[in-house]
Formats: sequence, structure tokens, C-alpha cells
Amino acid sequence: MKDLRINTQIRVPQVRVLDEEGNQLGVLATPEALRQAQERGLDLVEIAPTSAPPVCKYLDYGKFKYEAQKKEQDARKRQKTADLKELRCTPKIGDADLQTKIRQAHKFLSGGDRVKFSVKFRGREMTHPEIGRAILDRVVQGLADVAQLERPSLLEGRFLSIQLVALPRQKGQTAPAPGTDEPAVPALEGE
Repeated sequence: MKDLRINTQIRVPQVRVLDEEGNQLGVLATPEALRQAQERGLDLVEIAPTSAPPVCKYLDYGKFKYEAQKKEQDARKRQKTADLKELRCTPKIGDADLQTKIRQAHKFLSGGDRVKFSVKFRGREMTHPEIGRAILDRVVQGLADVAQLERPSLLEGRFLSIQLVALPRQKGQTAPAPGTDEPAVPALEGE
């Protein structure tokens, strides 16, 4: 919060004055406005210094500053940052296990998080990255209604991974619950 000028810090000859409820009292000489504020046991606070004449209001400055600080803290608490959640599997993952991973990714995405889905290759599995790509394609198909691909498949060492981000929702639209009307994920060839 920027510091506002109060009481004797206000150096202009005339100010437009508002009372505690926000009712306009008119344009007054600054010393007169300051005297009236002191009679009421309040501070004269300059709330719009750029207008002509500047607008001042009678209020308890300590209380005003405290409430503004509380509002700022509440706004900071409510601010949600999108975390990156990672889900891992191997090329030999079963259909039911993959469905479970997809449901978990759905939950993360509907919560506003980004999801990184990785397939870990061990040993000679590295010679068949197409199996991992097929699994990631199934994941993308399973989450097509709630997510879009943020980063396509990328081989990083022994991990083949993609990143998904939730689709922007229209106003009034809620995310479907995971597991309801979820399209069936096609099986891999040879399974």
C-alpha cells in the first residue's frame, strides 16, 4: 500500500472533503478541514491527490491502514499457484493401472495444476520408445476433454514425458467428475 498524506503533511491550500460515511462536505481550506477532523477525533487523509482540488476524507488512519493490510493478506492467501504434478509409469503398465493414473491426472488438472506424465525405461526397454509414445498417446486421448498438450513427448535420459495443462473453462462451467462419462482408452496393439 502506498503511503497517503495525512493531517499536516497535506500542503495544498484547499481540499474537497468527504466525511466518514463518504458524504461530500464541499471544498474547504486545509487548516479548517484539519480542525474539523481533530474535533471529530479522526485524521484528515488525502485519498485522491491528483484531482483538483485533492480529495480528503475523515477517517481513523491506523484502523484504515490495518484493514487495508488485512485485505492484502487475504488476497495473497486466496491466490492459487499452479503446481507441476508428475505421474510416472513404465512401458509394462496394465490397463487398470493406467486408468488409475489418468483419473489421478484428471483430479490434478481439475484442481488447476499442470501435469507431467513420464514413462520410465529400464534396461533394454530403451530400444522401444514407441511403446512409451503409445502409452502417452493413450493418456492424451483419455484426458482430451479436460486437458491440452503443453509440451509434446520428449525423451530426457531414461524418461519419455509430456506436459498437460487444463483447458480454460467457460463461465459457469464446472469440470466433470473423474470416472463419469470418461471415454474408454483404446488398448495397445498386441495386448
